[in-house]
Amino acid sequence: MPKTNYKDLEKKLTMQKRNAWEVWDEKTKQSAFKFSEGYKKFLNKSKTEREAVSSSIELARQSGFKDMAAVKSLKAGDKVYAVNRDKNLFLAKIGKKPLGRGFNMVMPHIDSPHLDLKVVPLYEDESLAFLKTHYYGGIKKYQWPTIALALHGQVYLENGKKVEINIGEKDSDPIFMITDLLPHIDRHGAPGAKVELRDVQGEDLNLVVGSIPVKDEKVKEKVKLAILEYLWNEYGMKEIDLASAELHAVPCEKARDLGFDRSLISAFGQDDLICAYAALMSIIESKVGEKTQILAMVDREEIGSAGNTGANSYYLETFVSDLSELVDGEDDLDHVYKIFAKSQAISADVTAGLDPDYKDAFDVRNACRLGFGLAIEKYTGHGGKYSTSEASGKFLRGLITLYNKNKDIIYQLAGGMGKIDKGGGGTIAKYLANRNMEVIDAGVPLFNMHAPLEISSKADLYCAYLAYKTFIEN
Repeated sequence: MPKTNYKDLEKKLTMQKRNAWEVWDEKTKQSAFKFSEGYKKFLNKSKTEREAVSSSIELARQSGFKDMAAVKSLKAGDKVYAVNRDKNLFLAKIGKKPLGRGFNMVMPHIDSPHLDLKVVPLYEDESLAFLKTHYYGGIKKYQWPTIALALHGQVYLENGKKVEINIGEKDSDPIFMITDLLPHIDRHGAPGAKVELRDVQGEDLNLVVGSIPVKDEKVKEKVKLAILEYLWNEYGMKEIDLASAELHAVPCEKARDLGFDRSLISAFGQDDLICAYAALMSIIESKVGEKTQILAMVDREEIGSAGNTGANSYYLETFVSDLSELVDGEDDLDHVYKIFAKSQAISADVTAGLDPDYKDAFDVRNACRLGFGLAIEKYTGHGGKYSTSEASGKFLRGLITLYNKNKDIIYQLAGGMGKIDKGGGGTIAKYLANRNMEVIDAGVPLFNMHAPLEISSKADLYCAYLAYKTFIEN
């Protein structure tokens, strides 16, 4: 009886985690670096949901996608897009089979944690003008003071005119900042005792916006009026226009290479624009498949996916109904839900990367590592399994088999985010599962998630692109 080679048996039977940089040849490595250059440009132009939609439409049009509202019918190979309220973008590449046979879809979200202005934001205190904010999505509040911030968004004036605001991105622009208490006067307790720094509260997140007063002793709040005078002269705005404005404070920092070897990327908004860009390029560059391919970029994931631009809205039904009428000549809701039941989707969202400095927060055996490829999560949620969606074993097994056929698609399997009862996070997968689709979470691991600057690996970005492209084509 031949002696068992346990080394070969180990390789055959155990699940191996692979570092993409070790597995790839030089050509694939260079492809990953080249792909990341387009991603960084996309990030710098897409710091809000509206900007992400605009940047994506520009890339889609360059690749032949047409506004679906302008077409009368669709056939295999046709490429269309549709926009919902400037905060959703849906793309479709029509497949060879009828849409009634189902579709393959990737759905990322394009909103990121940031600061919004309050309804009555402008005030003066101690001869300084401030804008009050409240935070959007889950943030660590202490990370936002003392960094350079820009204002992005739009304002609708009394005459109906829309004014686009983008201040702080150019080197010649002013910036805005939230102050912090200096350490010299931020001590508690007796001398020699452990220093406990003051917590930053939500009401502390106020933007400094000016300090020069108007010259009129009859005016009580001279600096505030000076700011209002500037807004009137520059944009035609009154104070009441700030109430209806959609203005976001976001970090000014540009997307940059990180590390001596430039293998990592530092940037704001990588949750979830890294998955959005990978998915966008996957449908732009995919081959026409048997099934129709759909990319759905949604909003409001960071605050629960509710609202008319979130994954839980009925815009997905509207889009598929309109698409079905143009492809199959059917548009009733019953037909749409039958299409959903035959469709497969990837909820394309980021996850936590295993940070060596904070290992105690992770279940190391089930954690994802930067540079080890696409993170596939059978389920996400809070606690054990709560408020989650779980992919079927058959669907997950099929996806793994599909990816194993492409040596350049490096992936890693994980379940949940962090330790049970200590970690957790939701995605949009459950809203697709509620529509009776087969769905799984698959995205990119990050460091510093929800911080002003997040860290990703160029290897994982490129793996996500390859994986999404392979999925929608097959």
